[in-house]
Amino acid sequence: MSAWIAIGALALVAVGIPIGMMQTSAMIRPSVPEQGKSATYESGEVPTGSARVQFNIQYYMVALLFLVFDVETVLIFPWTVIYRSALEQGASLTAVLLPMLVFVGVLVIGLVWAWRNGAVKWVKSPLANRRKTERQDA
Repeated sequence: MSAWIAIGALALVAVGIPIGMMQTSAMIRPSVPEQGKSATYESGEVPTGSARVQFNIQYYMVALLFLVFDVETVLIFPWTVIYRSALEQGASLTAVLLPMLVFVGVLVIGLVWAWRNGAVKWVKSPLANRRKTERQDA
Protein backbone atom coordinates (compact mmCIF):
# COMPACT_ATOMS: atom_id res chain seq x y z
CA MET A 1 0.00 0.00 0.00
CA SER A 2 2.93 2.36 0.59
CA ALA A 3 3.77 2.23 -3.13
CA TRP A 4 0.33 3.66 -3.90
CA ILE A 5 0.87 6.45 -1.38
CA ALA A 6 4.15 7.31 -3.10
CA ILE A 7 2.46 7.31 -6.52
CA GLY A 8 -0.34 9.53 -5.19
CA ALA A 9 2.14 11.94 -3.64
CA LEU A 10 4.10 12.08 -6.90
CA ALA A 11 0.88 12.78 -8.81
CA LEU A 12 -0.02 15.60 -6.40
CA VAL A 13 3.42 17.14 -6.79
CA ALA A 14 3.28 16.72 -10.60
CA VAL A 15 -0.05 18.57 -10.74
CA GLY A 16 0.62 21.00 -7.90
CA ILE A 17 3.92 22.47 -9.14
CA PRO A 18 2.63 23.66 -12.55
CA ILE A 19 -0.60 25.01 -11.05
CA GLY A 20 1.37 26.80 -8.34
CA MET A 21 3.74 28.30 -10.91
CA MET A 22 0.85 29.58 -13.02
CA GLN A 23 -0.88 31.09 -9.99
CA THR A 24 2.33 32.79 -8.82
CA SER A 25 2.95 34.12 -12.32
CA ALA A 26 -0.60 35.48 -12.56
CA MET A 27 -0.19 37.35 -9.25
CA ILE A 28 3.31 38.75 -9.90
CA ARG A 29 3.32 39.73 -13.58
CA PRO A 30 2.31 43.24 -14.63
CA SER A 31 -0.91 43.58 -16.55
CA VAL A 32 -0.83 46.43 -19.06
CA PRO A 33 -3.48 45.80 -21.72
CA GLU A 34 -2.84 47.42 -25.12
CA GLN A 35 -4.33 46.99 -28.55
CA GLY A 36 -0.93 46.09 -30.00
CA LYS A 37 -0.58 43.03 -27.76
CA SER A 38 -3.55 41.30 -29.34
CA ALA A 39 -2.49 42.04 -32.94
CA THR A 40 -1.02 39.35 -35.16
CA TYR A 41 2.79 39.51 -35.27
CA GLU A 42 4.49 38.73 -38.57
CA SER A 43 8.20 39.38 -37.96
CA GLY A 44 7.70 43.10 -37.52
CA GLU A 45 5.74 43.45 -40.75
CA VAL A 46 2.23 44.80 -41.02
CA PRO A 47 -0.10 41.80 -41.31
CA THR A 48 -1.83 41.43 -44.66
CA GLY A 49 -4.83 39.24 -45.32
CA SER A 50 -6.31 36.63 -43.06
CA ALA A 51 -4.29 34.27 -40.92
CA ARG A 52 -6.75 31.50 -41.70
CA VAL A 53 -5.68 29.20 -44.50
CA GLN A 54 -7.80 26.23 -45.53
CA PHE A 55 -5.81 23.05 -46.01
CA ASN A 56 -6.94 20.17 -48.12
CA ILE A 57 -8.58 17.53 -45.91
CA GLN A 58 -6.61 14.93 -47.86
CA TYR A 59 -3.50 15.64 -45.76
CA TYR A 60 -5.36 14.88 -42.55
CA MET A 61 -6.82 11.68 -43.95
CA VAL A 62 -3.39 10.44 -45.03
CA ALA A 63 -1.99 11.36 -41.62
CA LEU A 64 -4.78 9.43 -39.88
CA LEU A 65 -4.21 6.39 -42.08
CA PHE A 66 -0.49 6.57 -41.37
CA LEU A 67 -1.22 6.77 -37.65
CA VAL A 68 -3.56 3.77 -37.78
CA PHE A 69 -1.03 1.60 -39.58
CA ASP A 70 1.81 2.85 -37.42
CA VAL A 71 -0.12 1.76 -34.32
CA GLU A 72 -0.84 -1.53 -36.08
CA THR A 73 2.89 -2.12 -36.44
CA VAL A 74 3.48 -1.34 -32.78
CA LEU A 75 0.79 -3.83 -31.77
CA ILE A 76 1.81 -6.60 -34.18
CA PHE A 77 5.50 -6.56 -33.24
CA PRO A 78 5.09 -7.96 -29.69
CA TRP A 79 2.76 -10.64 -31.05
CA THR A 80 5.41 -11.77 -33.54
CA VAL A 81 7.98 -11.97 -30.75
CA ILE A 82 5.87 -14.35 -28.61
CA TYR A 83 4.25 -16.32 -31.46
CA ARG A 84 6.78 -19.17 -31.62
CA SER A 85 7.24 -19.47 -27.85
CA ALA A 86 3.46 -19.62 -27.35
CA LEU A 87 3.21 -22.50 -29.82
CA GLU A 88 6.15 -24.29 -28.16
CA GLN A 89 4.45 -23.98 -24.75
CA GLY A 90 1.39 -25.81 -26.03
CA ALA A 91 -0.98 -23.06 -27.18
CA SER A 92 -3.07 -24.05 -30.16
CA LEU A 93 -2.47 -22.42 -33.52
CA THR A 94 -6.02 -21.07 -33.52
CA ALA A 95 -5.64 -19.48 -30.09
CA VAL A 96 -2.45 -17.73 -31.17
CA LEU A 97 -3.34 -16.79 -34.73
CA LEU A 98 -7.06 -15.94 -34.57
CA PRO A 99 -6.86 -12.73 -32.48
CA MET A 100 -4.20 -11.28 -34.77
CA LEU A 101 -6.15 -12.24 -37.89
CA VAL A 102 -9.24 -10.51 -36.47
CA PHE A 103 -7.15 -7.43 -35.67
CA VAL A 104 -5.62 -7.28 -39.15
CA GLY A 105 -9.04 -8.00 -40.69
CA VAL A 106 -10.58 -5.01 -38.93
CA LEU A 107 -7.74 -2.82 -40.21
CA VAL A 108 -8.17 -4.14 -43.76
CA ILE A 109 -11.90 -3.37 -43.58
CA GLY A 110 -11.01 0.15 -42.43
CA LEU A 111 -8.54 0.56 -45.30
CA VAL A 112 -11.12 -0.63 -47.85
CA TRP A 113 -13.68 1.79 -46.38
CA ALA A 114 -11.19 4.68 -46.57
CA TRP A 115 -10.24 3.70 -50.12
CA ARG A 116 -13.87 3.61 -51.28
CA ASN A 117 -14.57 6.99 -49.65
CA GLY A 118 -11.63 8.56 -51.49
CA ALA A 119 -9.35 9.08 -48.49
CA VAL A 120 -6.31 7.80 -50.37
CA LYS A 121 -7.21 9.29 -53.74
CA TRP A 122 -5.02 12.27 -54.55
CA VAL A 123 -6.68 15.34 -55.97
CA LYS A 124 -5.09 16.52 -59.19
CA SER A 125 -4.15 20.14 -59.47
CA PRO A 126 -5.82 22.23 -62.19
CA LEU A 127 -2.44 22.55 -63.92
CA ALA A 128 -2.02 18.76 -64.06
CA ASN A 129 -5.56 18.36 -65.42
CA ARG A 130 -4.90 21.01 -68.07
CA ARG A 131 -1.67 19.27 -69.17
CA LYS A 132 -3.47 15.94 -69.36
CA THR A 133 -6.22 17.34 -71.59
CA GLU A 134 -3.61 19.06 -73.79
CA ARG A 135 -1.81 15.74 -74.33
CA GLN A 136 -5.09 14.01 -75.19
CA ASP A 137 -6.04 16.71 -77.69
CA ALA A 138 -2.69 16.52 -79.47
